[in-house]
Amino acid sequence: MKEVKKQLPGYVQLQRIRVTKFVKSAPLTEDGKFYFPFLVCYNKNMRYKIAVSGAARVSHCCKGIEEISKEVGRAIARQKCVLITGATTGVPYFAALGCKEAGGFNVGFSPATSEAAHLKTYKLPVDVFDVMVYTGADYVGRNVIMTKSVDGVVIICGRMGTLHEFATAFEIQKPIAVLEETGGTADKIKEIATGPYRGVKKIIYEKNPKELVKRLIELIKKEKKENSKLKGRLK
Repeated sequence: MKEVKKQLPGYVQLQRIRVTKFVKSAPLTEDGKFYFPFLVCYNKNMRYKIAVSGAARVSHCCKGIEEISKEVGRAIARQKCVLITGATTGVPYFAALGCKEAGGFNVGFSPATSEAAHLKTYKLPVDVFDVMVYTGADYVGRNVIMTKSVDGVVIICGRMGTLHEFATAFEIQKPIAVLEETGGTADKIKEIATGPYRGVKKIIYEKNPKELVKRLIELIKKEKKENSKLKGRLK
């Protein structure tokens, strides 16, 4: 296993999460953990993991929400970042389509235990994703797993699920970018996040999709720089 990891520096370690796409069988090592290749280019050519959180149903969202979401996905791909979504319909799916159009890389975090359950029970799409992680944690657990796995979160429109992902990201101090004037949860966050709170607030508000992604990446870079100082102290 050590030799393979040298050849494929883009390995990602997963525990209790089943990955089925692109992997016939994830090798189980002596330490009881699964490893699978997250593409060789992941570490070298791709920068950060950015989640798009938004409404699965978009009737309450702003006009042109499909194209707006796609533009965010394209911007993430053009910045050579990995797009992470909840593998659902609506805003996350449109963002994934935009990412794919721009030659980007999509990872979906499914609430289901398998592809069959993803399609039959949850009735969610699979066509646009390069890798699918079947969490088996239903929607609430999926939200937490996905949000904790990324470097930053984009909020577009949204309902209660988006609010949950925002609250999770906010509580664990993830960089967050809110696309304003898209309706739903996105337009309520500024009010929600005003007042007493713990820790440092890391929220960007922006109306332009391209600028939103650009500013979020700058915030992520700043955080990574601070984290690198912590790594130095451990040596």
